[in-house]
Amino acid sequence: MAEFSQKRGQQRDEVLGGTVDFLLANARLVLGVGGAAVLGIATLAVKRLIDRATSPRDEDDTKGDTTCLEESWKELSLLKATPRLPPRPPPAALSQPVSLPGPSPSTPEGPADAEPQTSPQLSSPAPLCLTFQEKLLAFERDRVAIPAAHVALAKQLAGDIALELQAYLRSKFRELPFGAPVPSGPLYDGLQAGAADHVRLLVPLVLELGLWSLVPGVDTVARDPRCWAVRRTQLEFRPRGSSPWDRFLVGGYLSSRVLLELLRKALATSINWPAIGSLLGCLIRPSMASEELLLEVQHERLELTVAVLLAVTRTDTDHLLLAWPLEGLSGNLWLQDLYPAEAARLRALDDRDAGARQRLLLLLCGVCCGHPALGRLGWCHLTQVVLRLGEEEEDWAEEALGDRFMQALGLLLSSLERASLPCHLNPSVNLLSSLREEEIDDIGYALYSGLQAPEWLL
Repeated sequence: MAEFSQKRGQQRDEVLGGTVDFLLANARLVLGVGGAAVLGIATLAVKRLIDRATSPRDEDDTKGDTTCLEESWKELSLLKATPRLPPRPPPAALSQPVSLPGPSPSTPEGPADAEPQTSPQLSSPAPLCLTFQEKLLAFERDRVAIPAAHVALAKQLAGDIALELQAYLRSKFRELPFGAPVPSGPLYDGLQAGAADHVRLLVPLVLELGLWSLVPGVDTVARDPRCWAVRRTQLEFRPRGSSPWDRFLVGGYLSSRVLLELLRKALATSINWPAIGSLLGCLIRPSMASEELLLEVQHERLELTVAVLLAVTRTDTDHLLLAWPLEGLSGNLWLQDLYPAEAARLRALDDRDAGARQRLLLLLCGVCCGHPALGRLGWCHLTQVVLRLGEEEEDWAEEALGDRFMQALGLLLSSLERASLPCHLNPSVNLLSSLREEEIDDIGYALYSGLQAPEWLL
């Protein structure tokens, strides 16, 4: 029996030894001498572990199990201690066809009638490594671009919801002159990446001319440069109650907060969304978790979020003011919406030189919306960076898209270091003021890591 075990051990050693020799011989060709040495250490160590695990155990060996295992792990730990050697250059570019060497002059040729050995037909393989520019374009194609059919369906659903909301407002609030809801937003301007942004449904308030004036937020007690106040005027000639909107006055100003609460209750309790969704072939639910007025739309082909926004516009100015859930003294003010002006500016810059500024914005939005830390950066933050780069840099050809992407990350990182990102159209507004210090640290670390290895962000 002992002789049989010894023969089995010899056979096993021969097999393992042959395997090790084969691995090391091929490793020298591919990895070079340094790589083969590292592989040899690992292979021999694993072989010794296998030997100890499969060899018959004697009684005396039981006491030495712990010592043997410790020695084996020490051998494996040599991998960590072995210094990394510079990689051996490959014999030929991997992206080029490999030409097999012909027979040497000393090699005797076979008989003429013998069948020639068929060599494998090696075609030129695809490159194994993509440049960052190529990875960026692939990310744009696979993760950012929205199919045209989905865009058309989303617009159709948003338009149908707008008509249903208009019918409800006119029947429920006949005394309040709401204008027709207007779908808009990045989806309609070709500036939406995936499902990152909401479809905006602007519900305008029709205000009487001569009874209302706009006051900059910095001139109010709130001192908020982002906002404007809508003040009731002509009270000596048109007393309070002359306008249907007078019931929403707070301190002589039209309160966005009161109007938001009115519409929130209507969207959440009064409108029969299940019936409307059944009519439109989808499921519609008001979002109760957000302070914004959001409608979550689920269709068998896509999911959509519709943001209902009460808006004040003036024909004599270009200001678009939104009722927004603001805190503190700004709660009754109206947030100035700069999106239309920013989108128009981006289009104008790209039309001037056929540039790719809008594509860069889409890529940044696509990267940030899927990242746990960068998701705190919204459309407004990223637009400021692209607008600044768009006016400073001259080369906006597609070939420079990767360079502009890296510049945008660097500009964002430097803004976070200063905790300051001025609004391009209103420099007095710092768009990072709403972020906490911990959030800024998380975003900054993610951007720093992205600058070191940008492909990790894709």
